[in-house]
Amino acid sequence: MQKSIITLFLFALMIISCKPTMAYKDISYTKNHKGEDVKLNIFTPKKIKDKNLPVLIFVYGGNWNTGNKNKYNLLGRNFARKNMVVVIPDYTLSPNADVNEMTEEIASAIQFTKANAKKYHGNPERIFISGHSAGGQLSTSAVMNPKYGIPEKTISGIILIDGAGIDMKNYLQKYPPTAEDNYDITWSKDPEKWKQASSIYFINEKTPPFMIYLGKKTYPSIKIANENFLKALKTLQPDVKPIMLNKKHVPMVLQYFLPWSKRFDEAVNFMESVK
Repeated sequence: MQKSIITLFLFALMIISCKPTMAYKDISYTKNHKGEDVKLNIFTPKKIKDKNLPVLIFVYGGNWNTGNKNKYNLLGRNFARKNMVVVIPDYTLSPNADVNEMTEEIASAIQFTKANAKKYHGNPERIFISGHSAGGQLSTSAVMNPKYGIPEKTISGIILIDGAGIDMKNYLQKYPPTAEDNYDITWSKDPEKWKQASSIYFINEKTPPFMIYLGKKTYPSIKIANENFLKALKTLQPDVKPIMLNKKHVPMVLQYFLPWSKRFDEAVNFMESVK
């Protein structure tokens, strides 16, 4: 009986979330270092009145070694219901790629989105990016580290959701990478590579505006990294304040699977506030 109720609830939730949207799936946006296609999904409102919609790229997390874009279809549809175009890219996971290769792919996803936004009624001048956990590191690094070639003002704003790895050099100096979770492959043993992957070192006057969520019950390493990041960011964006939620790390992204979550309106308000 209980399983039936849960199944019915999930089905109803899917119907509520999916009905007003369109999905364009498995679009190849680049090739990885092995020559394999790397793909993304795009979600839009079903009935588009404004053909110049803001665009949101969402980069999922999973400790750099797990994850799949298709697990976030509900998130994509729920954001699309708020009258925006949503892009959810896959990226090659560790141990088949290191963090630099992953970030190169996310940078390619940004470039693809910029070039193709109009095809999906998106505004190429109003592209935002969001990332949860490892996706926070990959999205911010792709935008903020100039080595990845994303021109200034390509990204209008960044929404960080319990972001991990944004001060990874500090973490790995204390806890050097081992084979556990493929960290030896993901990060290498080179502190300079750790620094290149740590977005905190690339905060400057050109950094896009931030909206930052942090779980009160998240991992200590994420709390410390976000505290350090915010301290550095506030010197240039003094008005930025973390939105603290009474959640653990995984529920910080699961809330986006619920179409009635307040997070969607907050994202819309943030996008509208960025000039």
